[in-house]
Amino acid sequence: QVQLVESGGGLVQPGGSLRLSCAASGSIFSINDMGWYRQAPGKERELVAAITRGDSTNYADSVKGRFTISRDNAKNTVYLQMISLKPEDTAVYFCNAQVITTARSQITSWGQGTQVTVSS
Repeated sequence: QVQLVESGGGLVQPGGSLRLSCAASGSIFSINDMGWYRQAPGKERELVAAITRGDSTNYADSVKGRFTISRDNAKNTVYLQMISLKPEDTAVYFCNAQVITTARSQITSWGQGTQVTVSS
């Protein structure tokens, strides 16, 4: 019904940068909050950053000043610009969207995840 597809992950050296993208498609009427979560091996999934439809943002303390979340409502896409990456940022990154479908139901959709590895 609604699909989220992430891209942009990969291997980067400490101090490097990556930009993640997540495009939503399907039976979408509108999208409210969108966000990025991450899950490292042996750890619980945690919120990295979130953004409302009106572009209010919220960040985990560990990424403030290094990560920037943004969105393009016309493209149903959310981005995560990551700079000054650290080994502890290594995780699978998932995007999340609160979607109002064309049937006017509200659902929470998740992407399949994209691996980010920070290592020298």
